[in-house]
Amino acid sequence: MTTVSSKLLFSFYSVLFIIIIVSQAQGQPNFLRNYCINNNGNYTANSTYQNNLSTLLSNLTSNTEINYGFYNFSYGQNTDKVNAVGLCRGDVKPDVCRSCLNDSRVLLTKLCPNQKEAIGWYVDCMLRYSNRSIFGVMEASPSYLKWTLKNATEVDQFNQVLGNLMRKLKEIAASSDSRRKFATANATLNFETTYGLVQCTPDLSQQDCNDCLERAISEIPIYFNNKVGGIVLKPSCNIRHEIYSFYDPTPVIDPGETSPSEEEKSKSSHTTIAIVVPTVVVVVASLLIFICICVRKRKAKINLEDIEDDNNDIEIAESLLFNFETLRVATSNFSEANKLGHGGFGIVYQGILAGGQVIAIKRLSTNSGQGDIEFKNEKAQLDWERRYKIIGGIARGLLYLHQDSQLRIIHRDLKAGNILLDEKLNPKISDFGIARLLLVDQTQVNTNKIVGTYGYMAPEYVMFGEFSIKSDVFSFGVLVLEIISGQKACHVFHAQRSEDLLSFAWRNWREGTITNIIDPSLSNGSRNEIMRCIHIALLCVQENLVERPIMATVVLMLSSYYITLAVPLEPASIVGGRSRSLPVRDMQFEGESRNHASITDPYPR
Repeated sequence: MTTVSSKLLFSFYSVLFIIIIVSQAQGQPNFLRNYCINNNGNYTANSTYQNNLSTLLSNLTSNTEINYGFYNFSYGQNTDKVNAVGLCRGDVKPDVCRSCLNDSRVLLTKLCPNQKEAIGWYVDCMLRYSNRSIFGVMEASPSYLKWTLKNATEVDQFNQVLGNLMRKLKEIAASSDSRRKFATANATLNFETTYGLVQCTPDLSQQDCNDCLERAISEIPIYFNNKVGGIVLKPSCNIRHEIYSFYDPTPVIDPGETSPSEEEKSKSSHTTIAIVVPTVVVVVASLLIFICICVRKRKAKINLEDIEDDNNDIEIAESLLFNFETLRVATSNFSEANKLGHGGFGIVYQGILAGGQVIAIKRLSTNSGQGDIEFKNEKAQLDWERRYKIIGGIARGLLYLHQDSQLRIIHRDLKAGNILLDEKLNPKISDFGIARLLLVDQTQVNTNKIVGTYGYMAPEYVMFGEFSIKSDVFSFGVLVLEIISGQKACHVFHAQRSEDLLSFAWRNWREGTITNIIDPSLSNGSRNEIMRCIHIALLCVQENLVERPIMATVVLMLSSYYITLAVPLEPASIVGGRSRSLPVRDMQFEGESRNHASITDPYPR
């Protein structure tokens, strides 16, 4: 009898939740950004998980004991257990906070109709839920970043004042009361005031809050590019700065009030549910009539394509599947006029979808050889300013793959031929045919099958089949030296020495003649920038992967002259240096191609 009653109550409650969605969704404001996370599986309609999610979200803000804008509750058991976190900005009043979270639960479940994990941000609040434990765990991805268009006038002074302000706020927030880790303040430079705000979810430890905010603050010089305002949103923390006051006074925390324990919160949640569910039984009959009327009137549904992305968003790229006919039409039957180039396994075409979106399509060929002709840039078109822009763009692209993507992505075949330039010469990393996905907490993977391009592969990968983000860092360093020198990595400068690009660069670095490797066409480029890029490249190609910087550090070194560079150690040799004398364990090697093109498996992708 108890089981039957529970099922009926769940059914009634699910009906009420659906009714609320139908009646509210039409006028629902859009999120700043939301993510439907597919890694943890999906739930089916009317499943226990959906019922638990509906129950939990409907009661998330009903707890009247906490007035500090933070809600974290769970509902359900075992694999059907749902965990939810709601966080409002620290200066937002309780009624506004609850309204924002109520809007969030309606829209987030609508935009992510069957994902077990999702997150969405409004200006005033964030809501996330998952079937895994998310309480007290520092998570910095997925991220959302947005910045204003206005540039600072006195860049160096502005960055210094802003950096000091944000780090001061970080210290305050991280050490704040466990009920609200939030801080705001302002600083003035030449009569112009900058306002800053930082916040962590209160369930984080002081160290985790500090780490999350430090990570967010470090992204300001990387992505904001001297803009006077911007926002960084992460699951565990957020920051914002503007040149106008955008926050209200923060309500004072009552020192006599304490946060309830997890056990008390669980009891409170169950009590609230016990009170609300019987109410549903009373009103469900009239609401069923109401839902029929609403369904008839509501023909238009929320279209995800109508939610416009800001051009400056940094987001997770979702895979799209197209049938062959769509691709054939998009490329005018794979017209020669739309050919962009070709690689080892087929020709790449430009296509235009029906909606106007421009895409690149590789048509695989079963009888094509491994890339007969490599793509070569016109060096005359690439002066130092353009090359420096390309270097920075590639670095930011790798940083996204390694750090800001939902999953850590190791490209494994970063080289000049896999960098595409758009009409404005903005670089795009391409060809993810042999890329590997790593979990966020994974740092290294081993393989018995070595694939890639010789000359760009890190020594630990070639010798032992070990690859990590540091493998991509090594490839990046080789690529930077190629861009600066205009020479191939495996080019032998002095045959009697079997000297490749890395060896040549290292020898000239030690002998104080590093200018010997600079492309003569770059004579008008900034010598300081060129030398600094060579220095950074040598740090990236050091033989010991521990000594190589991560891409976040590389981007900072490229964008700021205030960071002192370490002295590089000897790089690995591509042709015949010390690395080649190391023992190689028994591994399966794919044969090296004559033109050093990518070595991949010919499976459709």
